[in-house]
Amino acid sequence: MPYYVPVLLNLAGRRCVVIGGGPVAERKATMLIQAGAHTVVVSPVLAEGLERLHRERRLVDWMQREYRQGDLAGAFLAFAATDRPEVNAAVTAEAEALGIPVNDAGDGARGSMITPGVWRRGGLVVAVSTSGAGPAATRELIREMDEHFGEDYEQYIDYLSAARAYIKEQISDPDKRKHLLRRLAETDILTSIREGSFRPWSEAAMAAWIQEQTEE
Repeated sequence: MPYYVPVLLNLAGRRCVVIGGGPVAERKATMLIQAGAHTVVVSPVLAEGLERLHRERRLVDWMQREYRQGDLAGAFLAFAATDRPEVNAAVTAEAEALGIPVNDAGDGARGSMITPGVWRRGGLVVAVSTSGAGPAATRELIREMDEHFGEDYEQYIDYLSAARAYIKEQISDPDKRKHLLRRLAETDILTSIREGSFRPWSEAAMAAWIQEQTEE
């Protein structure tokens, strides 16, 4: 079993190519569109969901034909998602030759990457993978996480994100900034969120907190 290294990618504006137009290709393309990628689909026909995305102009680039060698030129990521193993193998080979990370939907071990299941709570993103052992197990793990971790984590991450951004904007001294970020991480906001006593900090409250921490 391969030892996969999890990576979170910012795909905004990146050219990502999906070869195939069926339900699997639809899932891959939808994920890329949601990430803001410049998503290209190469397929003679599109599944219903992909066709709708194309009509809505969310899927801007549709090459209405079979895959051809050279379709991956300039791609940041590639997905081989057809129902024909020989085509997927050809796509994977082209990607490997060009140094482009590629996922072979028919045989994950043949590509250089797999796409994990994802659990989200606002800015909190957890990738779940069984290293290709079984998508059903991945779905079950995500379901269990959904049952055990509530919306309090979403509020907590939103608070941390806003507070960190404010500190980085207001404090230029690297040592003071490091001290404040460490104290922020030590603040037990999650408990107060769960108890219902937390109120989002205003800029004035944040400025007062910073003043208090720097005076210690």
